[in-house]
Amino acid sequence: MELQIRDMEHQVKGNVTLQETILQTPRKTYVVWEAVRHELARRRRGTHKTKTRGEVRGGGRKPWVQKGTGRARHGSIRSPLWVGGGTVHGPQPRSYDYHFPRKKTKLAYRIVMAERLRENKVYVFESLAMNEPKTKEGVKWLSELGLQPGKDRVLIVDREFQNPFYLSLRNIPKVILKPLHEVTIYELTLCDTYIFSQDAFESFIRMCEP
Repeated sequence: MELQIRDMEHQVKGNVTLQETILQTPRKTYVVWEAVRHELARRRRGTHKTKTRGEVRGGGRKPWVQKGTGRARHGSIRSPLWVGGGTVHGPQPRSYDYHFPRKKTKLAYRIVMAERLRENKVYVFESLAMNEPKTKEGVKWLSELGLQPGKDRVLIVDREFQNPFYLSLRNIPKVILKPLHEVTIYELTLCDTYIFSQDAFESFIRMCEP
């Protein structure tokens, strides 16, 4: 399969050839689900915290003597049995990350990319650049591509964004701009259309190869 390479005026300047192995990737949706689940687990901060009886303020003195009062024995008013006491087995700070095979991650990338290629929703440009930062120009550029700015979910990827281009598109709703090294399977599944610079696209395809 050959994919057209365009310039910023949407003129075709060449083609990039894709290997059949990517297009023939089977639609194993459960692999994509597992990869997204892993990515979202990695993003969890895990800063939740409750205090145990040893961390709650107060309770250093025994509330009453052990015997002779007729009441139940207690050693501290900060016991979990008391109002204002510590929490038993409450959440503690931790990481939610877990091991996920690298081959599965690459397979998930290929599955999603192959699906977008079949739908003809992958666009490659020689470079992503604009002369001045204007959101109006960014909206016009997406419209000329046949997209509906603000309605279509678009992922734009480059190695490093030129400042006027980035400023022209960052405020458009449902448009996600990501440097190549920050692209994850979550952003890929979230968007219906991908726009790459030629350099970023070729690097991404090499990254997806098994």
